[in-house]
Amino acid sequence: MQRVRQKNTSAESILRRELYARGVRYRIHVPVLTKPRRVADIAFCGPRVAVFVDGCFWHGCPLHATWPKMNAEFWRAKILANMERDRDTNKRLQADGWRVVRVWAHEPPERAAVRIAKIVEKRKARNRT
Repeated sequence: MQRVRQKNTSAESILRRELYARGVRYRIHVPVLTKPRRVADIAFCGPRVAVFVDGCFWHGCPLHATWPKMNAEFWRAKILANMERDRDTNKRLQADGWRVVRVWAHEPPERAAVRIAKIVEKRKARNRT
């Protein structure tokens, strides 16, 4: 598991390229909560939008997740704990005024970038008024 990337995954990098190509500027790997520590993959600090790019296996994608047969108990507990942590993160950030966007690794990056750009622009417009 040490070799599994946590930062700069291919899905995350492609999404960032799509956002940049659309003129949407962002920060990466931003700590958005301190205790417990949570780090957004992509963040828009002004409009308070936190983007998390979730891998299908690690976060229990409803379309693509599989339950390993080897060491099944360990993996089931790990994936369920990841899912619970994601829900907790969403709840805490929303309570703090953040808009949380979760993007599955299998989601087309162009579509995700458009969705994120719309959310960011809407929040920026709301802050201007």
